Amino acid sequence: MTKPIILTGDRPTGKLHLGHYVGSLKNRVILQNEGKYDMFVFLADQQALTDHAKESEIIKESIGNVALDYLSVGLDPTKSTIFIQSQIPELAELTMYYMNLVSLARLERNPTVKTEIAQKGFGESIPTGFLVYPISQAADITAFKANFVPVGNDQKPMIEQTREIARSFNHTYKCNVLVEPEGIYPENEAAGRLPGLDGNAKMSKSLGNGIFLSDDADTVRKKVMSMYTDPNHIRVEDPGQLEGNMVFHYLDIFGREEDAATIAEMKEHYQRGGLGDVKTKRYLLDILERELAPIRERRLEYAKDMGEVFNMLKKGSKHAQSVAAQTLSEVKAAMGINYF
Repeated sequence: MTKPIILTGDRPTGKLHLGHYVGSLKNRVILQNEGKYDMFVFLADQQALTDHAKESEIIKESIGNVALDYLSVGLDPTKSTIFIQSQIPELAELTMYYMNLVSLARLERNPTVKTEIAQKGFGESIPTGFLVYPISQAADITAFKANFVPVGNDQKPMIEQTREIARSFNHTYKCNVLVEPEGIYPENEAAGRLPGLDGNAKMSKSLGNGIFLSDDADTVRKKVMSMYTDPNHIRVEDPGQLEGNMVFHYLDIFGREEDAATIAEMKEHYQRGGLGDVKTKRYLLDILERELAPIRERRLEYAKDMGEVFNMLKKGSKHAQSVAAQTLSEVKAAMGINYF
């Protein structure tokens, strides 16, 4: 019996941080190891170029770094197909065909695209590739006939646009070639979204408020000791606030069942006064190192042979291309343009 297919991935514009780990990477490893799905994980370098076309060296460098991050957290190329988007030319061809099924007005109404255009400050100089990247995303998803796509709630409009394109294609060409995917959305997205060390709602490279999976132990220590806590907790004996305190927020996310009693006691002690921020940060550091040390060690081991890492990506891309080529053949047959 054919397994359901999952497609997921990241734009390679830098190393991955704890926000990526909490938000998606851990869940991908769980889904992979369940053995219930065929999983395709891709590095969306073509999408990254839609707003980094003049900084392509960033993308090139990031490919290797993101691949190392994938391997270090436990994504296994023998269980998941890990590939590079630009190495699958069939995706670009599918994008071209789908562009004829979507109006410009529909793209401009896409809430996710509108939000991202505003965030990036394009003004009137919106790269065409950025405006149409929902169509490219639809090509990525439908090329592998993905049944499920794990995304955040902010990506619901993108999934709906993919469903519209698949539905329009099947209706236009009187076929059932394309699969309408379903999004897998977090039940409580706030719980899976990691704020920055400074308390900003978003952890990001540009804000300089993140811990990267590749950070060494000393770097992690310095970052943890600089974390935002309670600005009014000046003296150890002062009562402290938990709300907005990043140390306790991170403890809630990264603490395990065996840590629950200690964390609860620390919260009570902090609120009544007598517990300093340095002590809470040192405890958090121990918790984070328990999580990060094995990841860091695996990353360093894989990094010793980058040739093998790229060989893994080459093999994954070759397999992904064979799957995408089959879908493209079916698409062209349905359209009646397989002339030879």
